[in-house]
Amino acid sequence: MGNLFCCVQVDQSTVAMKERFGKFQDVLEPGCHCMPWFLGSQVAGHLSLRLQQLDVRCETKTKDNVFVNVVASIQYRAIVEKANDAFYRLSNTRTQIQAYVFDVIRASVPKLNLDDAFEQKNEIAKAVEEELEKAMSAYGYEIVQTLIVDIEPDEHVKRAMNEINAAARLRVAANEKAEAEKILQIKRAEGEAEAKYLSGMGIARQRQAIVDGLRDSVLGFSVNVPGTTAKDVMDMVLVTQYFDTMKEIGAASKSSAVFIPHGPGAVRDVATQIRDGLLQASAEHL
Repeated sequence: MGNLFCCVQVDQSTVAMKERFGKFQDVLEPGCHCMPWFLGSQVAGHLSLRLQQLDVRCETKTKDNVFVNVVASIQYRAIVEKANDAFYRLSNTRTQIQAYVFDVIRASVPKLNLDDAFEQKNEIAKAVEEELEKAMSAYGYEIVQTLIVDIEPDEHVKRAMNEINAAARLRVAANEKAEAEKILQIKRAEGEAEAKYLSGMGIARQRQAIVDGLRDSVLGFSVNVPGTTAKDVMDMVLVTQYFDTMKEIGAASKSSAVFIPHGPGAVRDVATQIRDGLLQASAEHL
């Protein structure tokens, strides 16, 4: 109907190419335009001014011989002032952009190791954007932004990288665990040493108290019973302790059988051994 009345409509964010007898004449902006077709005028086509995005997947190899797929997102749009160049000079804009992206990525990534490629994604994107901006501006297109959205190594390489990372973390965890166990063992040994030290101090004090008590008993008995020597009193006390000990062993319900020599001579030997031990302990303490 528009052609019948020699009128055409151009939508918003779009321009139209006006030709006369096949030759470019003007760029029609959004709105209604007169198009006298009977005078050879016609619309050759429309060009969108909207921002467009092209995702490019490029396979390449890093410096350490790892094949990766680099995914780049190119955001571009036609320049209004160069709309005729954008419409007439390129037949397939997306293919042209893809070719430039391939060229830059395959020239940049092989210079980097795999880890460096991940770290320098922004530098790669900047190199692609600069090359595209320089090339596509001559064809009437503006490169708004270039992003390297993903770098995908081979599945086996990713699995190996994950295993290396996991092994490193396990090694750190093992070191931390060993360090913790070392600290526990040191603290446990310090505690045992302190406990043994305190136990030894207690035993020494106990023996000293026994020696002091026996000395006081011997001295008191010698004063109250004239004619007795300290040795006689000591032997009597030790024999009394000997029989008290046998009584306690026999009275205990859960005690095991204990075989000890018994008789007057055996009692005398036991008393001598106990006395010698007590005197030695007292001498060491002093």
